[in-house]
Amino acid sequence: MARKAKELTPLAVSRLTAPGLHAVGGVAGLYLQVLPSGGRSWILRAMVGGQRRDMGLGGFPDVTLAGARDAARKAREKIADGVDPIEDRRARKSALKAETAKVVTFDQAAKAYIAAHGDSWRNDKHRQQWENTLATYASPKIGKLSVRDIEVAHILSVLEPIWKDRTETATRLRGRIERIMGWATSRGYREGLNPARWRDHLDQQLAAPKRIAKTQHHAALPIDDMGDFMGRLRSAQGLGARALEFVVLTAARTGEVRGAKWSEIDMTAKVWTVPAERMKAGKEHRVPLSEAAVALLESLPRMAGTDLVFPSSRRTELSNMTLTAVLRRMGVDVTSHGFRSTFRDWAAERTNYPRDVAEMALAHTIGDKVEAAYRRGDLFGKRQRLMEDWARFIARPAVSGDVVSLHGAA
Repeated sequence: MARKAKELTPLAVSRLTAPGLHAVGGVAGLYLQVLPSGGRSWILRAMVGGQRRDMGLGGFPDVTLAGARDAARKAREKIADGVDPIEDRRARKSALKAETAKVVTFDQAAKAYIAAHGDSWRNDKHRQQWENTLATYASPKIGKLSVRDIEVAHILSVLEPIWKDRTETATRLRGRIERIMGWATSRGYREGLNPARWRDHLDQQLAAPKRIAKTQHHAALPIDDMGDFMGRLRSAQGLGARALEFVVLTAARTGEVRGAKWSEIDMTAKVWTVPAERMKAGKEHRVPLSEAAVALLESLPRMAGTDLVFPSSRRTELSNMTLTAVLRRMGVDVTSHGFRSTFRDWAAERTNYPRDVAEMALAHTIGDKVEAAYRRGDLFGKRQRLMEDWARFIARPAVSGDVVSLHGAA
């Protein structure tokens, strides 16, 4: 009969420094292994299936004496039940590795879906529109979530903020999310029903798109209404109408336009430099001016005694209500700020410009450090082309789904 090892105390164990295996007692076959280098770890030596096996139980002192004894007892219990604890641990590690491999984020799933289906789409513009809408609306909310954890509440957090004001975009976005989630299910990355499905699901929580289109008072003008609107706006009289026209052409905030100064504008270089103190992000912003924007500025009178481009009769900044009044006289139930939303939707849905170009045009703050590193420049050249294309798009009536002809958007 094997001699039973003396049960050592934690203090006694801490004093074991000679290289070799030291029996510590408490559980048969439990040893503290001391290496010549001084490293110490726990070993359980036991007979499994007629063979001697050494099983590592962790390093000392990270695993205490009590912890090692507890792990050794559990391993002995498995052996008594006919289970090889070493093989059992390997199997659990393999299962965990396999399970971890199934953790795919929405952004990863979207990228994989587009890669798998992109070649079958009619052109690269369609691919870019997919990428733009997902990056603009879905990724900030659910991009980093595992697809297996995404539920209907997450889908609604993406769709509800834009469902009423940007129904066309939101409807397309929902369909794209549904396809991506369906792909994730078919690949085994998630289980259960698709949280983005419409019939008998989201249709119970969101208004039907066709009904919204008939009854909704839009905070932002639909993309396809911009051509007709701009034709009417150009016919409107007054400096307020010209300021609103400049808001649309530049996609700038109304406060930035109302405070615009001639000294900030370089007509030769076709650039308007808005100083940091007037920018929401607190950083200087260069706005490329399209030919249409330059022509508008050239048509304006310059009032003596002020540097303002759009001064009031008292030589002060126009009020925001002045721009709102223009819209009211035109009978258009939108907000002046809403034109930035229309511009954003147009860039995402009707062009193949990357999302970051449109975001820079809107002077949006960049949150992602990786994206910020990529965008240290202000992409001025690409933004120039974007604004020219925007000016051309809104210069004429557009049919539904019209896609602007681009030049060098890449």
